[in-house]
Amino acid sequence: MDFIKKGTRAASAKPDGEKKSLREQMGALKNLPKFFRLIWETSKSMTVGNMLLRLVKAALPLAMLYVGKLIIDEVIRLIDVTGERELSYLWILVASELGLALLSDLINRGITLLDSLLGDLFSNKTSVTLIEHAATLDLAQFEDATFYDKLERARRQTVTRVVLMSQVLSQLQDMVTIAFLAVGLIAFNPWLIIILLIAVIPSFLGETHFNERTYSLSRSWTPERRELDYLRYIGASDETAKEIKTFNLSGFLAHRFKQLSDRYYDLNKGLIVNRAVWGSILSAIGTLAYYGAYIFILFQTVAGAITVGSLTFLAGSFSNMRSLLQGIMTRFSQIAESALYLQDLFDFLELKPQITPPANPLPVPRPIKHGFTFENVGFKYHNSERWAVRHLSFHLQAGEKLALVGENGAGKTTLVKLLARLYEPTEGRILLDGADLRDYDLNDLRHQVGIIFQDYVRFQMTASDNIAIGQISNINDTDRIHTSARKSLADPVIQRLPEGYDQVLGKRFNKGVELSGGEWQKVALARAYMRDAQLLILDEPTSALDARAEHEVFIRFSELIAGKTAVLISHRFSTVRMADRILFLEQGQLKELGSHEELLAQNGKYAELFTLQAKGYL
Repeated sequence: MDFIKKGTRAASAKPDGEKKSLREQMGALKNLPKFFRLIWETSKSMTVGNMLLRLVKAALPLAMLYVGKLIIDEVIRLIDVTGERELSYLWILVASELGLALLSDLINRGITLLDSLLGDLFSNKTSVTLIEHAATLDLAQFEDATFYDKLERARRQTVTRVVLMSQVLSQLQDMVTIAFLAVGLIAFNPWLIIILLIAVIPSFLGETHFNERTYSLSRSWTPERRELDYLRYIGASDETAKEIKTFNLSGFLAHRFKQLSDRYYDLNKGLIVNRAVWGSILSAIGTLAYYGAYIFILFQTVAGAITVGSLTFLAGSFSNMRSLLQGIMTRFSQIAESALYLQDLFDFLELKPQITPPANPLPVPRPIKHGFTFENVGFKYHNSERWAVRHLSFHLQAGEKLALVGENGAGKTTLVKLLARLYEPTEGRILLDGADLRDYDLNDLRHQVGIIFQDYVRFQMTASDNIAIGQISNINDTDRIHTSARKSLADPVIQRLPEGYDQVLGKRFNKGVELSGGEWQKVALARAYMRDAQLLILDEPTSALDARAEHEVFIRFSELIAGKTAVLISHRFSTVRMADRILFLEQGQLKELGSHEELLAQNGKYAELFTLQAKGYL
């Protein structure tokens, strides 16, 4: 559990070089075209409708200010009129302003509606894309911490970057509005535009600087945030509750969480305080510039250079432009920051698997005639100097049942993952009927392999779905699902459930029912029977069963897969002796290979461990 201390040390040693410069933030804007291409593909009609509404909305502020100017000038004119006053023009102007106000409110609601709908669709689409792309990547990539950081950052973007769409569209809308308002200010006095820029640029530079630091902190703490999420999960989870209570771990985990979270809080607190202080100072500069321009306009009005209506129009235009420009500057830095985060999503989607199908793949033989051959196969994990397996050379014959035996860490699971081409050999090669495994169609090969691992997933779904996962294309084939359950002895377990095969398993969802470890394993074994595979692999999936029950399962398994190739992993020698041959692994290398009787006759390591285990049953 020293990972928290390591994470804290790592966080305190983050180099300043990770901070993103203004140039890098500007460069991140290159992600926006790809981003909007995704939005366009999500819904073309909603995207077009949203943009048209915003274009109309952009012209309304100028129109309302100008109508307001006409109303004030008309009121002042009417005050000076002697005799009967004609008010029809005034009421037309008032009605026009009311109509513009109602239209503005209607358009605002339309924009909000489309933003919400389009945002939800985009979030759904990117989530699906993320799931589909993750499925194309290699198992070895998922076992790398750096990859997990990328995955975590990408996952966050599917739900947190939706607001970026509204920000960019609002930015374009405000820029059009400013273009309209600027015409009036420039016509009156071009210097007002200069004063306006002085009012907003300091705040923009300040926001940009602190966005750089916020992004740097957030990115550099990705591993630590994952650790915080992990601690939060194991500290309050049904899966860990027994151990937490039994070993009284709540105080220990809470202390670990507090230690790391306080470290992040201290770093973030300094950043937030500095941002608030400097933001106040820079905002005050903008406010002073604005009132300087306002005083100038007042002097011009008092001097008779402009009308009172023009005063309200110019003051309103200047005020609106200042707010809009300040919003644009602030939003620009937010957009640049979001675009930096958006890069995390695109970086993940650009990851490529190392295990890829060949240009002209071979179909997997049906049936397999000769079997699998390992030729001096070796494999070591990423960033590891130790070989998980090495110098493996043996032949797995078609229709043979091979048992893998060895102590924990001997390389048994690694071997079967290589056989299923979940891993690529670091050295050597694996042949199937004389052709390199790399030459076969990858999807076809995996379709011909049924594998159940010891750490199989307990899906919080119905019993029927849990079994159908073994061959998801047959999820609606009720007969096949029930037959698979009967073969694995899961059918009696499921029949006792309140809703039978429609019963949700696990306690995560309402009315879910939890199974025992042995019952779950029977459900998992049914997945193997769902798949009409030529090679079946059982990687200690019956470890929760007692010796007698495991023996019964394997006897039944052997009968039901007659004629198919199978690889079995078990620590119980009474079970593996049923295999045609037994391969004994030690420290990743092939130590002994032969039938149960042959290995006992050799009186080697297998015979020694078999005798020791047999004594335990005396």
